[in-house]
Amino acid sequence: MATRSQLLQACDELLQPQRFKDYGPNGLQVEGRDDIRHVVSGVTASLALIDAAIEAQADALFVHHGLFWRGQDGRVTGWMKQRLSRLLAHDINLLAYHLPLDAHPTLGNNAQLGLRLGLAGEGVFGEQDLGVIGVSTTPLKDAAALAARIALALGRTPVLVPGDPQRSLRRIAWCSGGAQGHFEAAIAAGADAYITGEISEPQAHLARETGVAFLACGHHATERGGAPAVAAHVAAQLGLTHQFIDIDNPA
Repeated sequence: MATRSQLLQACDELLQPQRFKDYGPNGLQVEGRDDIRHVVSGVTASLALIDAAIEAQADALFVHHGLFWRGQDGRVTGWMKQRLSRLLAHDINLLAYHLPLDAHPTLGNNAQLGLRLGLAGEGVFGEQDLGVIGVSTTPLKDAAALAARIALALGRTPVLVPGDPQRSLRRIAWCSGGAQGHFEAAIAAGADAYITGEISEPQAHLARETGVAFLACGHHATERGGAPAVAAHVAAQLGLTHQFIDIDNPA
């Protein structure tokens, strides 16, 4: 057993949220009971995940996407009331880490995504050094071969804009989630292909014009690794039990 403050301290020491300029508060977002025995992790603090955590008798819920974001409507009504009322009624702590969870060099979303896809990071790029650039640990013929590997590893077919189909994939860059806006930084860093969760209108044109392949693999699909890796690490450190619950999301 550990206390809430010990759990929070362990997470903060590991993820160092003070290093990041983020879109919402990192750390403890909803205060629950002080004694912690069982931690449930998941990607997003949705009602479905909260209900699953209640069923699992969690004392703390550790997520990547919390409840509070910069610029949102601050009223506690509708879906926000439903989620908060469940957490408060069952005295469950909610801990959320956004960019710090993406960026951790071994346990974060980007590191875990690289492991699943057979990619070895050799450097970082982009805003707040969130993107990773490196090489494939096994040969890749072309962008279509990379897309096939992603589909097998993540269980979903990525959106592929191949760029120059004759271009060899020497350097691959990636950044999980909604990081399509980092594509130009990846190109500037020397990437031959860029992997992220989402695609917007400009990226297809940039891929065709620069020859750099763009692969959108799903926001949720690319961010399933960090929360369970960090929560399992901290739980083992503190002598707690841990359970990852994946709530499917087509996005």
